[in-house]
Amino acid sequence: MDNLLDLTSRVEATHFWFRGFRRFVAPAIAEIAGPRRDLHLLDCGCGTGHNLATLLRPYGRAFGFDLTPGGLARARAAGFPLARADMAAIPFQSSRFDLVTSFDVMQYVRDDYAVVTEMARVLKPGGGLVVTAAALDVLRGGHAGTWPEVRRYTTTRMRSIVEDAGLEVRRLTYVFASLFPAMLAVRAMSRDTGQCRGGSSDPPPPDDWEMRIPAAPINAALTWVLSGEAAISRRIPMPVGSSVLVVARK
Repeated sequence: MDNLLDLTSRVEATHFWFRGFRRFVAPAIAEIAGPRRDLHLLDCGCGTGHNLATLLRPYGRAFGFDLTPGGLARARAAGFPLARADMAAIPFQSSRFDLVTSFDVMQYVRDDYAVVTEMARVLKPGGGLVVTAAALDVLRGGHAGTWPEVRRYTTTRMRSIVEDAGLEVRRLTYVFASLFPAMLAVRAMSRDTGQCRGGSSDPPPPDDWEMRIPAAPINAALTWVLSGEAAISRRIPMPVGSSVLVVARK
């Protein structure tokens, strides 16, 4: 896992996927924050801390926690208050935070109902939740060999766990719909290659090709495509995508 955290820390500022991710998520955070810049914000499963710096810090005091020592070491170097903790037992008192986030971590937790209930617990009344998670079983593969996924999400399942936690869903959509056909083809080819090798389930090597920044013109073009999708998806929910985005209120 530390190998992939190393790769992530090198590319998340400029890789088209991470740029696109921020285009999807940043407007949701800005809408919840409104004009305030004194919020208490919590990122659950903060990884390298990059999202604490780029997405949360402009709106107030950002806290984070993670289970991986490598991720915490990187985030701590940026000066954020951090804890090592499990998402099913968040180490903060109830009704503490104005905004709680979790980005692409839910697919790895065992009890996602318990995790969302915990995130709802630490939210203040009127506070907001922004969560992304890997979507659709047909896209299993890629990093899942190294970070074993427990599940992938549909919008139906995400709505169910968020509403069961007592939160009101304000927005729910798939994202990265524009990349879906290409990702589907790549996953199918990977599975076929695995079968040709005798069905090997060995994890991908540390130099994961999906984490390499493509040539500058391609990287820029894909960033542009995702920026356009992000603008459209704020008005029209996408029917498919590689991730689910949910925005909810307590």
